[in-house]
Amino acid sequence: MRANQGHERGTMSAKARSAQDDPAGTGAAVSSAAGTQTLLRGLKVLECVAAGTQDVQGIAERLGTPRSTTHRILSSLVAAKYLHHLPHKGYLLGPMPIYLGHRALEQRPLVAMAQPHCEALSRQTGDTVHLGVMDGAEVVYLLKISGTRGFEMRSRVGQRMPLATTGIGKALMLGLPEPRWRELHESALALNARSRDRPPALPWEPYAERMRAYRARGVVFDLEENEVGIRCAGAPVHDRGGRVAAAISVASAAPFMPEERLEEVAPLVRATADAVARELGWTE
Repeated sequence: MRANQGHERGTMSAKARSAQDDPAGTGAAVSSAAGTQTLLRGLKVLECVAAGTQDVQGIAERLGTPRSTTHRILSSLVAAKYLHHLPHKGYLLGPMPIYLGHRALEQRPLVAMAQPHCEALSRQTGDTVHLGVMDGAEVVYLLKISGTRGFEMRSRVGQRMPLATTGIGKALMLGLPEPRWRELHESALALNARSRDRPPALPWEPYAERMRAYRARGVVFDLEENEVGIRCAGAPVHDRGGRVAAAISVASAAPFMPEERLEEVAPLVRATADAVARELGWTE
């Protein structure tokens, strides 16, 4: 009994001394802040590698951290299977991000609800069908159903493309006010100026006129504005509150998608987008 009391007094004395040395609990706070900083740096490293920066020096420069610190973070991520290291070549994303990415898509209700409708649309048209959402000035592809014409598009799930020049992006823009259209159009112009292989964008006035017409009918067209030789029709998906939550497009090579066929496909895309919207609780 006395031994226990002595132990308790010793423990209490240690706690008291600790409290006196660090009355505000700053030690725990500093440790927590350092842990958060390390976590954020690790996530930033993954973003750098995903964007194509794969060597230690390049990643260190992007993060603004010493090479030794960067190397420790990289080693930890390799051990946890978030990264894979190729000697003399650099770092690649490992199996863990691939697994998490697939799980994220499976758990996202929008993708789960839209997939059967998009698959049916692809079977009906024979063309590639995309589902995407807006992220800043870009559309992010969440789903791709390849067509059956023996023509494989370069698009992929997770890819980002400019809103203002893609069919699916312009469909998302129908839920935005017109001043925002102009900002996104200017962003696309700046991108085209930096990339020689991109088609020239329409000047603002004819572009705005087309967008107004698209909004009136609820369907948009991409007439090789994002990629030469690719055309598509897109439509917005509305949520329960009537906001544009996503968009669906049907795309194919220009020989398979002349303007008269775009007009034939347009109501099918619109009907599919509305079917997905009803799954989200939207009522016309």
